[in-house]
Amino acid sequence: MKRRRVAAAALTMLLGIVALNSPARADQTPTCRGPLTPDESAFVAQATANLTSRFAHVRDALAAGYVRYTAPDDTGAISYANDRWTSEPTRPSQLFYDVDGNLLGADFSVPRAISRGRPNLWGINPCRWFEFNGHVHYVARDPKSGKMIYDQWVWNRDFVKSGGSLSDPSAKTLVRLGRVPNASDVVTIFELPSIWDLIVWVKPHQPNQLFW
Repeated sequence: MKRRRVAAAALTMLLGIVALNSPARADQTPTCRGPLTPDESAFVAQATANLTSRFAHVRDALAAGYVRYTAPDDTGAISYANDRWTSEPTRPSQLFYDVDGNLLGADFSVPRAISRGRPNLWGINPCRWFEFNGHVHYVARDPKSGKMIYDQWVWNRDFVKSGGSLSDPSAKTLVRLGRVPNASDVVTIFELPSIWDLIVWVKPHQPNQLFW
């Protein structure tokens, strides 16, 4: 995520948190550490097969409607979101890739409006999930250089206070907030609502680190 972000050759799945390029998590504890349970192993095996068959390269994510919103984070991962925050095992809300466009993993999410407590889904221990507060992400283009500017965001409360709509966020609100000089400079904008987030790694970013 946010985030994101997300390599070894093995297709071992890891669950963890990527936070360098993301707004602060609201609920960072407790966290699970240690090996996967049999149910968790079954979930990540199924997810591995599904994700690698459908989204092996970033072009697959773009074709499916995912949009980039981050630069590479400290793990080398670049995040793409599809603006659908109620995930299914075969439909993650985010995918993340390395700089060469190879799949590293995915985020699965559940809006807090649906699950006030940590989700109990798919055989995953609820303490694997982390909470993120709602915020609006955007990507801008430098009008002089044409360079994309990633990892930009505004808290929901500040966006709404400035007259913005979370259901239909507008670049005009970013102008009012002084974040961009012109609405035409914004190429992507979307709300990431308050969610519970589960990150699944297709390729581990650190050897022998099963969980964050």
